[in-house]
Amino acid sequence: MLVLVLFGISTLAGNLLFGEAGLWVALAVSLFALIVEPVATSVLTLRMYRARPIHPAEAPDLWALIYELARRAKLESIPKLHYIPSTMINAFATGSRRHSAIALTDGLLHTLTPRELVGVIAHEIAHIANGDLRVMSLADYVSRLTSLMALVAKISILLSLPWLLSGQLNINWWGLLLLVISPQLALLAQLGLSRVRELDADHTAAELTGDPRGLASALARLEQINRSWLAWLLPGWGNPEPSWLRTHPPTGERITRLLALETSAHTPIPNTGSQFSPTSKPIRRPPRWHPGGFWR
Repeated sequence: MLVLVLFGISTLAGNLLFGEAGLWVALAVSLFALIVEPVATSVLTLRMYRARPIHPAEAPDLWALIYELARRAKLESIPKLHYIPSTMINAFATGSRRHSAIALTDGLLHTLTPRELVGVIAHEIAHIANGDLRVMSLADYVSRLTSLMALVAKISILLSLPWLLSGQLNINWWGLLLLVISPQLALLAQLGLSRVRELDADHTAAELTGDPRGLASALARLEQINRSWLAWLLPGWGNPEPSWLRTHPPTGERITRLLALETSAHTPIPNTGSQFSPTSKPIRRPPRWHPGGFWR
């Protein structure tokens, strides 16, 4: 439903800006993004994070875990493991269901316990199995397309000011207002979609591992580590409130849902140590901050 809302906002913006041709252009670009964009984005993302592949001989336990989780998730191909020499604590999946990669930072590998690491990797496998990589990539692309069309509309209005002031040009002001706020509407739909997919990935990860408490423990640990002193002085800092402005559901809600899934259809996966000694030296400089978040 949220994906359809995003498509609707994008095509409506295209129709208001360029007429019927704009509607079909928006649909065509969105379909093109659905087919091509995930693979291209995966390569660029891994390069930006300076990720390198982890050879199976370097971390046999990690690869054994990936194989078992992929088997339980019924994936057609095994995700490729990548290492990011960063002290930030992070993990993410990228690509598509058939051609996927999971990246783990140095900080994550040296901070989480083996049980917590199993939960986090299972969460990323769940994103791949549920098709979230393609869905969220499409949502991001459609949202950016809507923002671009809104920007074109604003520039067109500025260039048309002389004709507007002289009364030689009539404008549908309600349509213009809808076009201007369409990026915000698309962003809210995108954030809502992200939160839904995160909750579904948590649920799938608990089913894959048979140990929802492992992922719950990892989430609690990450929340405690990432909670800065500003968060104590300014509640909501770094995690916008109200909750519909967040990319992820509140950690407390995720943990509560996980702990309610104590029974599982799968046999719990034994805890495994990573036993991974990377040759790349971790990047020790602090991450740079920008309005969109932290970046290396």
